[in-house]
Amino acid sequence: MARLPRLVVPNQLHLILQKGNDDKVIFADEDDYHVFLDRLKEASRQFQVAIHAYILMPDHLHLLATPKDETGLSKMMQWMGRHYVPYFNRKYLRTGTLWQGRYRATVLEAGTYFLRCCLYLESNPVRSKLVGDAIDFPWSSFQHHIGLKNDPIITDHPLYWALGNTPFQREAAYKEMMQHGFSATELAEITAATMMSWPLGSEQFKLELAKLTSRRVTPLKRGRPVKSSAQ
Repeated sequence: MARLPRLVVPNQLHLILQKGNDDKVIFADEDDYHVFLDRLKEASRQFQVAIHAYILMPDHLHLLATPKDETGLSKMMQWMGRHYVPYFNRKYLRTGTLWQGRYRATVLEAGTYFLRCCLYLESNPVRSKLVGDAIDFPWSSFQHHIGLKNDPIITDHPLYWALGNTPFQREAAYKEMMQHGFSATELAEITAATMMSWPLGSEQFKLELAKLTSRRVTPLKRGRPVKSSAQ
């Protein structure tokens, strides 16, 4: 069965995953992280994609982003490939693709999943045992969200601003949410949606997406269709 085109909806929140080919390293030293983030800042502005959160792991990356139109997200990711991959290949004397296939994008119901997915991204280094505390990992948006630095890549989402009336209130609320952590069910739900690229939200949200995009937004049920008993 032919694969459905990637679902990108203007002005909706998207969770993006890009993995290294064969799960190999895509960031080998600090300069690589800096170069990628510089390119990301330029590309997000050029193609009008608001970046709300990110995590750059050694072998993959996640973004939480809202594109202004249907093509901006794809153009941004293509531009990143054209500008970061040649840099990486020249530096490490390699050839060929750096990415494991095309990037994955999951449309999210922001009210339910924005903050959960922010924390899901930024706690990744802790779950992977790269650091003991998310605050110690420099290649994510966590330090921005708790007020340790002002990250020029980040466009704060309205739901982040809703955490408090002052920067101090927002930052304290966000830090407390990170300390509470996740349930295994929440982790599994977000991970599965990310890998399969199906929208994540309520049934009503999915119905509205289907009407808006005129396409299927949930996987087909497995097995043969049930035959009608009518003669």
